Amino acid sequence: MRRLSGLPSSTDRKRLVWVSLFVFILFSLLILQFYKIQIVEGDKWTKHALAQHQFIVTEPFKRGIFYSNGSLKTGHPDMPQPIVSDVQKFHLFADPKSIPSDLSEEIGSTLAQFLHSDQKEAQKVKEQLLKKSRSRKLAMWLSKDQRQKIEQWWLAFARKHKIPRNALFFIADYKRSYPFGSLLGQVLHTVREDRDEFTHQSIPTGGLEMAFNNLLKGKQGKRLMQRSPLHPLDTGKILMAPEDGADVYLTINHYIQAIAEEEIAKAVKAANAKGGWAVMMDPHTGEILALAQYPFFDLASYSQFFNDSKLKEDTKVKAVTDPFEPGSTMKPLTLAICLKANEELKKRGKSPLFHPQDKIDTSNAHFRGRSKPLAETHYHHFLNMYLGLQKSSNNYMARMVERVIDSLGVDWYRSALQDIFGFGTKTEIELPSESVGLLPTPGKKHPNGKLEWSIPTPYVLAIGHNILVNSIQLVKAYSIIANGGHDVKPTLVRKVVKTKRDGSQEVLIDHVSQEGKEGFKQLLEPEITEEVTRAMKFVTKPGGSGTKADIHGYTEAGKTGTSEKVIGGVYSKKDHISTFVGFAPAKNPRFVLLIAINDPEFKFIAGVGRNQRSGHCAAPVFRAIGTRTLQYLGVEPDDPYGYPIGDPRYDAKKADWINETQALKELYQKWNH
Repeated sequence: MRRLSGLPSSTDRKRLVWVSLFVFILFSLLILQFYKIQIVEGDKWTKHALAQHQFIVTEPFKRGIFYSNGSLKTGHPDMPQPIVSDVQKFHLFADPKSIPSDLSEEIGSTLAQFLHSDQKEAQKVKEQLLKKSRSRKLAMWLSKDQRQKIEQWWLAFARKHKIPRNALFFIADYKRSYPFGSLLGQVLHTVREDRDEFTHQSIPTGGLEMAFNNLLKGKQGKRLMQRSPLHPLDTGKILMAPEDGADVYLTINHYIQAIAEEEIAKAVKAANAKGGWAVMMDPHTGEILALAQYPFFDLASYSQFFNDSKLKEDTKVKAVTDPFEPGSTMKPLTLAICLKANEELKKRGKSPLFHPQDKIDTSNAHFRGRSKPLAETHYHHFLNMYLGLQKSSNNYMARMVERVIDSLGVDWYRSALQDIFGFGTKTEIELPSESVGLLPTPGKKHPNGKLEWSIPTPYVLAIGHNILVNSIQLVKAYSIIANGGHDVKPTLVRKVVKTKRDGSQEVLIDHVSQEGKEGFKQLLEPEITEEVTRAMKFVTKPGGSGTKADIHGYTEAGKTGTSEKVIGGVYSKKDHISTFVGFAPAKNPRFVLLIAINDPEFKFIAGVGRNQRSGHCAAPVFRAIGTRTLQYLGVEPDDPYGYPIGDPRYDAKKADWINETQALKELYQKWNH
């Protein structure tokens, strides 16, 4: 049979089937590959695609601000004054893959000129532009002016060479700024320029920056950027908004702090000392109003201090970290404990140990357990409590404590030192590395194997030896005398406030409101603190060791102390720490102020006396800071006639404590001549 014309043969049909099957299989494979790419690996290839056109940059947050205490002056509004704040800076980045390699040299040289880079730094910039990367950091912490100049050049350059305009881009950031320079440097500290590699958070160097780091730090945001010749350098979609850190409102007033720093620097230089510090506290609230230290710690040059072992010492808050023997500044506290012992004996139905007016024999300097007599600057035959403090008599204090331990025991005496004044325990002030000091314990041994407490220990504790205290502990102890016997908790912070995105605020720490203030326990009877204050008032008047601390026009109470340092295990006759602690006005005081001069030059000054004596090098600083502070606060003079003889304002009949001082002088002459 003949094949019909025009019909495909069986061979053609088979070929057509195979071609169709091949096309179907090929199409199926394409469908499977499309499914794999679009569905199975969709996220992967989407990211690859977006990476060609998009990238994510971090949105910076502001670290919390430190504010000065502006609430001290009566009648003045509390205007927050930043002591530390964050200012906006910029980091310059490049997208080298978007920049033609033949233009890298020219771009690098031009940027080096804008950045004022030396040859070595300029070469580093050029090397970064040649990296096979989408993001390389070229420069850090540029100002707004530097950014504007670079942008102005770059936009024209990128347009001319058809380069994506954000092949160079800026990332905003915040850098710590100190409007008052080195003011409060040791207390605040700073943060390092480099950030934590993983969290990108600032790394504090110490101080309050470290203590409140968890509250000060915020949370970074994220912004989506487009790679496009038409896309601006600094816009994009916010994926996650940044969260700023909480702000810390300090108890310290920047004006009083500046006064204290100026005066302590002058005193250290005048005494040719190694250093010095001043601590001022409100005795009623525990608020630290000033904490000054010289030599200063320049926060802007922090790396220099930490790279030099000698300068590193100046970054510590010596008032917190360095304990010392308080010496004669312990004596008012000794009197308070002795008067407290009187009250305790009365409760037990026994006779008191002494009366402030009692005539006490102080000619015998021998005490139990001591092979040598107790040292005295001047020996006196008879003294009462007021004379004992005015003349800073070691024997008087030791005799009083001898009566205490004979009647109430060693444990009662030690407990009074700890439970009333807090010695041997931390104040818990908000600063790292607070020293606990040393309050000897019966039965406990020193590392060298010797007992901390022996038979003669109470007699030297009475005069501030064999005990170590930090300056905050000592200021706290004096505040208990100044405020009428109440306990007090030293603090540097009034409140910590978190401001939310909607503008509302959350108070995280509150030491300001009545709810936030603790009820301070009564530790001493007001009658005791009044008697001790009366005794301290004689110290700054004629016949006392601290006459140079007398604040003209105001009343004050205080005590000098000159302690020999222990060098190589023995007391040094040439190395001292000289202190004055006091408060003003004497009644309802506005502050307690401690002055410490570390290692004043050991020398004798004709017509003055020994340079290292606290009455010479520390007491005048109390007067200078106290006078300027009371005037700044607008405190009315409570002794308007209390000026030096020869001053037209002086009136011997009306000046405070003149008659009492004269009567005490006559009593001393009667008993000792």
